[in-house]
Amino acid sequence: MRIRIVDAFTDRPFAGNPAGVLLFDSGTFPDDDRLQRIAAEVNLSETAFAHRLPQDAAADWALRWFTPATEVDMCGHATLATAHVLHSTGTATGTVRFSARCGILTATAHEDGSITLDFPTSPLTPATVADGVAAALGAEPLSVLDTGEHIGDLLVELADEKTVRSLSPDVRALARHSRRGIIATAAAEDPARGYDYVSRCFFPNVGIDEDPVTGSAHTALAPFWSARLGRDDLTGLQASARSGLVRTSVRGDRTLLTGTAVTVIDGELLA
Repeated sequence: MRIRIVDAFTDRPFAGNPAGVLLFDSGTFPDDDRLQRIAAEVNLSETAFAHRLPQDAAADWALRWFTPATEVDMCGHATLATAHVLHSTGTATGTVRFSARCGILTATAHEDGSITLDFPTSPLTPATVADGVAAALGAEPLSVLDTGEHIGDLLVELADEKTVRSLSPDVRALARHSRRGIIATAAAEDPARGYDYVSRCFFPNVGIDEDPVTGSAHTALAPFWSARLGRDDLTGLQASARSGLVRTSVRGDRTLLTGTAVTVIDGELLA
């Protein structure tokens, strides 16, 4: 099987968020245990697996995502990476439809090399700040919201960009407070730098202490900041060590995520 490593939400190698991508020739997936073992071997925050669907299906490809520890319902950067592989190899053109756990997703390629993902908007509901969240995160939340079933995070608003950037949380303690993890966010200190808000994402419950650039988190960040800033179209910077930009557009119950990707490794899985 051919395997590629793609850096997503970046226009240069060794930045953004790397994802493994495997496209299967057969019309079915191998058993779950094998997919999980491959994802553990790849050992990136996500590995995407896809196979073609029949022409009369509601989507073009079936798509699944695995962390080194578990399968997840929704992943943005590995979907961007998969769409990048399909388009850069000539396997697909225009808009590709994916059938996934969270429903039908689309990825549309543009002439400038960027790709726009169409994902469900995460429903945001106020949540009580549980005892221990501030201590585990290392900062006092201004507000906390639940992000719904597909991503299962707590969205935690902090005082400012500097606070988000300087976080050094106790990720083991954070694991007690949400299904997947914590999205920490704040408004950009200076929007003239090219982004409107910053975030960092910690997902210890799926084996990821800090995710470099999280597309799925932006399905919650986009509606949160669009409501605050009064604009549907924004740009988010995920301020991890690798860093990456996600352009977001809220369209009611759908959120568009736009970014670029770069293939850095193209090889063969021998096992």
